[in-house]
Amino acid sequence: MHSATKSNDPIQVEGFCDQFFYETEQKNCSVEHSFNPYMNNGGSCVAVAGDDFVVIAADTRLSKMYRIASRSVPKTCQLTDKCILACSGMYADITALRKMLLAKIKLYEFEHNKTPSINAIAQLLSCILYSKRFFPYYSFCLLSGLDEHGKGVVYGYDAVGSFDQHKFVALGSGGSLITSILDNQISGNNQTSFESMDKMGIINIVKDSITSASERDVHTGDSAEIIVIDSSGINTSILGLRED
Repeated sequence: MHSATKSNDPIQVEGFCDQFFYETEQKNCSVEHSFNPYMNNGGSCVAVAGDDFVVIAADTRLSKMYRIASRSVPKTCQLTDKCILACSGMYADITALRKMLLAKIKLYEFEHNKTPSINAIAQLLSCILYSKRFFPYYSFCLLSGLDEHGKGVVYGYDAVGSFDQHKFVALGSGGSLITSILDNQISGNNQTSFESMDKMGIINIVKDSITSASERDVHTGDSAEIIVIDSSGINTSILGLRED
């Protein structure tokens, strides 16, 4: 018969102690389980309403944390010949929201034999977002275009459908940077004398504001769509931004 003998090897004893304390710590520590299906893919959108026109700008960078997934993903979507939707947030949810909204607009056209007004689309978008309030679309939207009288309108939304009409709306990762510029240049805040801008002046200040945001916000950049909606239709141009 062979009798078991206790090992006096200090290396084996030390390894056993490390394993013992590791297993003890694992049993005593708390483990957090969580479910987070959302991701912010960044980017910035801005729209400014004029008397008979609207200017929209949105960058094309799609990012994940500090990685750039794509440099050419548009954040705008044409809903009608007088209405543009721009969104920032989680790109997967934004895509699903666009498809839902476009399908309902198409159904409206089939049933009523006419294109819905921007006011009707604004209410429809609010209802869609609110219907998902218990598991919301991670999307922050602005809806802009011309109403039935040819006047420029801009609506801003939160994630659960609360919305209001504004002179301008800026949202996304660089939204706060753009808002501070437009508060001064469009609203005339903190100015003793202020003159309203014409169409070209607003286009230039929108370009300058999103360019400035790309200098400070790492999630905004590459290029920006500059869209002008007026009585002649929808005109789109591309503005180059920082690519780093």
